[in-house]
Amino acid sequence: MTFQQYRRVATHMTKTNTDLPAISWQPTRHAALSRLAAFVPNAGRQYAARRNYDLGPDDRSNVSVLSPWVRYRVIHETEILSAVLGRYSLSTAEKFIQEVFWRGYFKGWLEQRPQVWRSYCMERDQLFARLDEDDALAARYAEAVSGQTGIDCFDAWATELTQTGYLHNHARMWFASIWIFTLQLPWQLGADFFYRHLLDGDPASNTCSWRWVAGLHTRGKNYVARASNIERYTEARFNPKGQLASDPAPLHGEDNPPRSHLPVPASIDRSVPSLLVLHEDQLSLAHLPLGDWNIKGVLIADLLDRRSPMAVGDPVRAHVTGLIAECHNAIKDRLGFNASVVTSLDGLASHARACGAKQVIVPYVPTGHVADEIPAALAELETSGIG
Repeated sequence: MTFQQYRRVATHMTKTNTDLPAISWQPTRHAALSRLAAFVPNAGRQYAARRNYDLGPDDRSNVSVLSPWVRYRVIHETEILSAVLGRYSLSTAEKFIQEVFWRGYFKGWLEQRPQVWRSYCMERDQLFARLDEDDALAARYAEAVSGQTGIDCFDAWATELTQTGYLHNHARMWFASIWIFTLQLPWQLGADFFYRHLLDGDPASNTCSWRWVAGLHTRGKNYVARASNIERYTEARFNPKGQLASDPAPLHGEDNPPRSHLPVPASIDRSVPSLLVLHEDQLSLAHLPLGDWNIKGVLIADLLDRRSPMAVGDPVRAHVTGLIAECHNAIKDRLGFNASVVTSLDGLASHARACGAKQVIVPYVPTGHVADEIPAALAELETSGIG
């Protein structure tokens, strides 16, 4: 199977209809706040007792499922923590609060080691090139992403992921472990599969979690999927006894790089006429002090196609497109003009001049595919005299 042949097959796979029930993640801030309000009563001891159970795609009552909104900053972690701690003590809600902070930990870890992201992207692209040369690897990879490995639980999760854009966190760990140690597929291709199909696909959480399962993040400590654990926490929906690698060794790799200093945000003169650029890491106006800024124009950067050489899943595209539409409407309501949706950060200086802006404001972009586009855009602005 050539890479081009695989690309066509994989695109078709993401559009195969199934009878999987759908959990609704409406791409609006109202839906996020409604889900938070519904979850808060269960965020204490009930969450701690039941959070590890993957009850299937039609029942997510034991977890918050807030991540598809948190990922794009439609709802903020501080809002979630405030709501939960407004009802429970820290000790009662400790398990849920820990989960919120795990995301922050991974974001901070990768932000101080951006070379880990760059290495992943380079290795991913090299592995995709191998699919055009290695028919055996291409066939095994195609079986895995299409849910045709013969391991029932893994195949069900592959289908659930591509059709709904979501997997329970425990299932994500089992899936990654089976991918790496049982199917012996490169972790980078698995991370890419998740990144382009998860509604909450995040460069830091996704990359670091796959490296952690592999034994690369916490050196020498890998996560091994056990049939008994899967049986217990899926309430006997699955039991892949005898099908999984029993005692695999962690993967070997280079030592983690030392921490680098975080960049210092540039100072902003809020009185200067400005072009605001929103992006996947900031698709809401809810937490931006627009009243203090002299905004003359807004761009919304839709860079989904930069996530991977392969196609982003339909649920992800629909979710992000919906969030962009809501953001566009909010800009019209609050600022009185229409935002422009762009698929590249090229030409920022031209956009700035067109609306009379003298500087460009970009909410902080953490390490990832959006941040990869920033250096070239800044270089263009510098040469054209735009701040």
